[in-house]
Amino acid sequence: MINIWLVEDEATIADTLVYRLEEDNYRVCWFERGELLLEALLNHTQKRPALIILDVGLPDILGFDLARIVLDKYDIPIIFLTARIEEIDRIVGLEIGADDYVAKPFSPRELSARVKAVLRRSLKQQVVINKFSVGPFILDEQSAFIRYYNDMLSLTRYEYLLLKTFIRSPNRVFSRAQLMELVWQDNLESMERTIDTHIKTIRQKLVMIEPSQKPPILTHRGLGYSLTI
Repeated sequence: MINIWLVEDEATIADTLVYRLEEDNYRVCWFERGELLLEALLNHTQKRPALIILDVGLPDILGFDLARIVLDKYDIPIIFLTARIEEIDRIVGLEIGADDYVAKPFSPRELSARVKAVLRRSLKQQVVINKFSVGPFILDEQSAFIRYYNDMLSLTRYEYLLLKTFIRSPNRVFSRAQLMELVWQDNLESMERTIDTHIKTIRQKLVMIEPSQKPPILTHRGLGYSLTI
């Protein structure tokens, strides 16, 4: 069952939307405040949603600001709900990265149709990006493996997540702190120097497959690491 998170401070609207979406066989988690959603995301107290429906006019945090925080860390589709219908607000919402923008008042049936359309687009995008190549690397996210010069790499969980992060953003320099936040989200590891150890091991495994090639994970002194292709 697909998980949808709804952030809406008006209980009557939330009740109507939850009922409609559950009728469409979605599992809905309702948050009255934006901070509650952030807490659930950061602390992993709920299964991450396939889509977030977000009211712009929340009492504790502006919906646009909340969306920026979410989209900066997570690739989750967002539909804005708002009583503000000015064109500038609509443009701002879409420029932030929202997938749709629904102005109040609206019918639950209309929102349901928008949800289905956004999820359909999101699923197609996921299928496209599940497997792609960057330089000598082939990343298959669906099967959770990485090939290097067409040979399968034997990687631990964190080695895979680290290398995947680099492959998804080639040539970008990541600081140790950024890599810790992106890869070690469960905080099982607490020392940033563990990044150095894992990268050293990854480099060794790359050399074992292709000894003639210098491993493309570069160290940027005082900055961090990058995968240079």
